Amino acid sequence: MPLFDVYPLYDVTPVKAKDVWVYDEKGTQYLDLYGGHAVISIGHSHPTYVAKISKQLEELGFYSNSIQNPLQVALADKLGKLSDCEDYHLFLCNSGAEANENALKLASFHTGKKKVIAFKNGFHGRTSAAVAATDNPKIIAPINAQQEVVFADLGDAEAVESALKAGDVCAVIVEGIQGIGGLDEASTDFYQTLSVLCKQHGALYIADEIQCGYGRTGDFFAFQKHGIVPDIISMAKGMGNGFPVGGILIHPNIQASYGLLGTTFGGNHLACAAALAVLEVMDTENLMQNAEEISAYFVEKAQAIPEVKQLKGRGLMLGMEFNFPIADLRKELIFKHNIFTGSAKNPNVLRILPPLTIKKEHVDQFFEALKKVLTLVGVEK
Repeated sequence: MPLFDVYPLYDVTPVKAKDVWVYDEKGTQYLDLYGGHAVISIGHSHPTYVAKISKQLEELGFYSNSIQNPLQVALADKLGKLSDCEDYHLFLCNSGAEANENALKLASFHTGKKKVIAFKNGFHGRTSAAVAATDNPKIIAPINAQQEVVFADLGDAEAVESALKAGDVCAVIVEGIQGIGGLDEASTDFYQTLSVLCKQHGALYIADEIQCGYGRTGDFFAFQKHGIVPDIISMAKGMGNGFPVGGILIHPNIQASYGLLGTTFGGNHLACAAALAVLEVMDTENLMQNAEEISAYFVEKAQAIPEVKQLKGRGLMLGMEFNFPIADLRKELIFKHNIFTGSAKNPNVLRILPPLTIKKEHVDQFFEALKKVLTLVGVEK
């Protein structure tokens, strides 16, 4: 039976991985600066992570959410303390798309409204409402288009205010840093204004932290740099370091009845064990601090490369923008220098999303390779 085509695939077959390294079936070692779409937060096969999941699997891998699960309580407690969001309530699910779907549903239920404001070049997932709120016609089917969404330019507070004045908006959903779009981030003034406008017009502020959260920017969540308090925070990717887990943090002012949100697999025992291991390693190994320190080193190196038009993002969520499409550059990096990187909706942006355990010598290896590659690909200076 053939597989359904999802992505164009590179001819690389990973069979094992350790920390920032991935190995294929031939034994070739690759430096992972992409983390599988920013999923690998604490490094591949971290011993604490492996031990916690293995121990849990030996005891109890799964039971439904119809019974008590102390691991969920422990996860909520540790997540609240480490993220400084102890007042929020936690709902667990399985993925980022599912997190945003539940966030949008909850916002609509709470406000009694159904229109959503999202931003151009944003990405929120591939389920129904999440797809509708994503600015990409290629992934919107007729069934998704039934959701009413207004798209504004990131940073355009006037456009948001104009849309909110109609009084029929349940939520504004915005990434702390746009991932797939190309690592764009608006100003602190914009995010603060957005928060105020939502309160004035009775809409909920949904902070999509699925890619930019979980310590990747140096703060636990990217929005925290801007000093705002979202109504709902969605998260996934780095939350499980590869194990499927996601969730939303819900402000205590938002109430819902039993049965509105539900999940079979969300917050299962193995998922909680994985998520608890991630938080433990992030805390004990000071990975948010490492993200800041390595980011500063990376920025310094990038500024010395004349072909880099602009460096976007923060922490270990970075985008290097060139004056030319980076598709050939990526191929050279992976097949000639054994380095994984990512692309973006902006064809000139190279995405850097490594495990938060990355060290300076790994950054050095990347820039040595990049300088060699830039002598081979077409460069417009």
